[in-house]
Amino acid sequence: MKAIINGNVITETEILENTAVFIDEQFIVDILPMDEAGAELLEVGETIDARGGFVAPGFIDIHSDYIEGIVAPRPTSLMDVNIGIRESERILSSHGITTMFHSLSIYREDLFGHKPIREPENVQKLIEAVARTHGEKHLIRHRLHARFELDALEQLPILKSHIEKGNVHLLSFMDHTPGQGQYRNMAVYRETMKSYQNMSDTEIEQKMLDKLDYEHISYDGMKELAALAHSKNIAVASHDDDYIERIDFNERLGTTISEFPITIEVAKYAHDLGQHTIAGAPNIMLGGSHSGNLNAAEAISEGCISILCSDYYPAAMLHSVFKLHREYDHPLEEVIKLITLNPAEAVNMDHEIGSIRMGKKADINVIQFNEGYPVVTECIVDGAVISRYHYRVDEEA
Repeated sequence: MKAIINGNVITETEILENTAVFIDEQFIVDILPMDEAGAELLEVGETIDARGGFVAPGFIDIHSDYIEGIVAPRPTSLMDVNIGIRESERILSSHGITTMFHSLSIYREDLFGHKPIREPENVQKLIEAVARTHGEKHLIRHRLHARFELDALEQLPILKSHIEKGNVHLLSFMDHTPGQGQYRNMAVYRETMKSYQNMSDTEIEQKMLDKLDYEHISYDGMKELAALAHSKNIAVASHDDDYIERIDFNERLGTTISEFPITIEVAKYAHDLGQHTIAGAPNIMLGGSHSGNLNAAEAISEGCISILCSDYYPAAMLHSVFKLHREYDHPLEEVIKLITLNPAEAVNMDHEIGSIRMGKKADINVIQFNEGYPVVTECIVDGAVISRYHYRVDEEA
């Protein structure tokens, strides 16, 4: 048995000061005030001193394409996918992410630049690499978020096969057709293409026209794919919802998650229907959307965003919740749920992870401060300490 001592434990409802958390094998077995923990501490083989820091649940990131940058650090450099998965574990655990849903895009064609990592054969390799972690030694919990572009019809059979095999753990529908969703403004779409593609204005216009003409999966096809996911207890999400009518459409499909609603009105509508609503944690750190859409901090203050994801910047998970706490005066025990319990509920994993509660898996972060800077000093997954950091001060010469 091990114990985390002298911590301020963030539970589902409150922060328990000067408290010990006891772990036996993979599970949390007791939570006691330090002045009542003496007898149990005598039976502990290992203690982790939180030194007055916070003891929080492990972070659950259900939307991040960070793995693409690990495997393909340059447009023409494609590294071994298995090495990429293993290297990502150490990076992600240092940011407190104990469960990562690697978000892989299933495209017909990515108009925003040629990325070899998004070619079907390389996406397939990544899917298989994520699946292999389930039967091998691993540091963090790896899951797959399959992001299906609605015109990628030729990819449907292999996607269905992966769902049947249990390789997919979250499915989302996305549509990057010019003039809707994140790129409702066609001028923004053109400028975004220009920033990625070495093309003339005429070539960009033709590409956009081609994209508009692509055949999309039918409603019945979407309904069938969503039903297949539900049969495997896989949650289904929609992406870049820009109109209330789109939320209604997705509700009929059986989606339960609205990723990156474009406006606060759409976010409120989805939230009021009982949908989980997601914003990017980098949005909090940047002070707003990098593409001019919903402001996540405002939406959280309005009570209509329930989940934060790292999207593309893992460090944002930790720093965004402390920014919300310090600068927007949100209770820490509430905003921590944005990256722990709420995403766990959204992907049907809250019976095992997402909060510090007796009987749950011991996925835990110890968070301390270096000159006001929050740091995950210990990251624990399934009861095992997988990373540990301590700052030092050099002595003057």
